[in-house]
Amino acid sequence: MNKLFDSPDAAVADIADGATVAIAGFGVGHSYPNSLTVALRDQGATHLRVVANSLGGGGQHRPQILVENGQVDAVVLSFSARPGIASPEEALVAEGKLDLEMVPQGILVDRLRAAAAGLPAFYSPVTVGTPLADGKEVRDFDGKAYVLERSLPVDVALIRGWRADRFGNVQFRGSSAHFHASFAKAARLAIVEVQEIVEPGVIAPDQIDLPGIFVHRVVQSTITIGASAGRMGRRAPESGRDYLGKPALSRSAIARRAAALVPDGSYINLGSGLPTLVAGHIRGREVFLHAENGALGYDLLDDPEDYDPDFFDAAGNFIRLRSGGAVFESVASFEIARSGKLSAIMLGAYQVSEAADLANWATPGQQGGGIGGAMDLAASGAPVIVVMEHTDSKGRPKLVADCAYPLTAPGCVTTIVTDLALFQWRDGRFVVEEIAPGFTREDIRGLTPMRFDFAATLGVLGEG
Repeated sequence: MNKLFDSPDAAVADIADGATVAIAGFGVGHSYPNSLTVALRDQGATHLRVVANSLGGGGQHRPQILVENGQVDAVVLSFSARPGIASPEEALVAEGKLDLEMVPQGILVDRLRAAAAGLPAFYSPVTVGTPLADGKEVRDFDGKAYVLERSLPVDVALIRGWRADRFGNVQFRGSSAHFHASFAKAARLAIVEVQEIVEPGVIAPDQIDLPGIFVHRVVQSTITIGASAGRMGRRAPESGRDYLGKPALSRSAIARRAAALVPDGSYINLGSGLPTLVAGHIRGREVFLHAENGALGYDLLDDPEDYDPDFFDAAGNFIRLRSGGAVFESVASFEIARSGKLSAIMLGAYQVSEAADLANWATPGQQGGGIGGAMDLAASGAPVIVVMEHTDSKGRPKLVADCAYPLTAPGCVTTIVTDLALFQWRDGRFVVEEIAPGFTREDIRGLTPMRFDFAATLGVLGEG
C-alpha cells in the first residue's frame, strides 16, 4: 500500500467542479495546507463549496485565494470577517455572488465529527436564542432548549500534518492539530500535506494522531510560510481613555483586575482582544489557560525571536507550554468548553444587555462576522466574565438595555470588568461593586444606559 503522491498538483488533479472541500487551518495563517490550496487554485475546479474555520487572511497561500480566483460559490465558516482586516468574501456575499453559512467553531467540528460517525444530526445547546437558530428545530430536554444540527459530510478534505508515512498515518505537532483530524474523517477523499514523510514504524503507534485508514493521499509540503507578523504576545499602553475629562483604567489595568477574579487552581479560556492581556497577569500563578484550538496550561511568548510556529493559542499568539500542560485536537477542546469544566470564560463584547445577554460576533448589517468558539463557550454554563472598555471607539455605550447587535448567547454574563467599573450579576440584576478612581456613582449612571444597582459599599476598581 502506497498513498504517496509525487506533488500537490497530482494529489488534487481530480477534484471535480461543484465539490464540497473542507480546508483545515486556524486563524489568519496558522497551519493551513498551503501547498494543496495553491495546487487547487492552479487546477481550476469551479463552483466549489468551501468548509473552513476561516479562509485565512491575505497572502497567496490560504483558502481566500480560491474565493479571489472566482472558484467558490458557497462557504461554510466560523469567521468570515475580522476587525480591521479586509475580507473579499464579505464583499462578495454583500453583492449576492457568494453564499455564506456561519457556524460556531465547536459546532463546525461536531457536524464534521457526526458525518464521520455516520450520524445524520444531533442536538446542541449552542446558538439557542441567537439568529443562527432561526429556521432550525428546537427541542426541550429536561427543561433546557437544544437546536438540531445536521452533520456535514464533505467530498474532499485538505489538511496539514507534521509527519506521515506511505500508509497515510499522520502525526501532528504542538497545538496545530485543531481541525485536521475531524475534517479528514468527514471526507470521502482526505489529502494531507506534511513537512516530513517517514518510513512506516518511525511514528510510534501511540503517536499516530490520525490513522491511515482515514487518509487517502499524502504529499510533501512545497510551500513553507513563516510566522504571522505581530503575533508574539500582546502588550497594552499604561494610559487609558478619558471619560468626562477624567482618566479611566488602562487596558492593562482592566486585564489585571480581571485576572484577580480567578483563584489559583482555575482553568480559564481567554477570548481574543483585550481578554488576551489577562494572560500576562496570571504568570507564575497556578491558573491554567485553555485554547479552543487545543492547548491547556500555557503562557504567551514575548520574545519575537523565541517562537515555535506549531505552538499557538486560539487568538493566534505564540505560546510556550508550562510543565504539566497538554495539547490535543479541537474535538477534545470543545468537550472541555461545552461540558462546564472551565472555571471561567473571559470574552470581549460589542454589547452586554441589562438581562446579561452577550453580543460579540457581528455588527448590524454586517455580512457574517467572527463567531469562533464564543457561542460554544457562552453556552457551557461556566461563568462568563466580559472584559472590555466601557464604550466603543466612537464613544457609544456597550452596556445597554437591549442588545442591538446579533446575540452570541442570552443571559450568560456573570461579571463585567470595564475601565470604569466592576459589575456582578446578583439576583437577576447587575450590581456595581467597584468604581474607577475619580469617578462617581452619577458618572457611572450617566455613562451606562441600562438598569443596574450599586452595592452598599463600593470598592475602588484596580485595587481589588
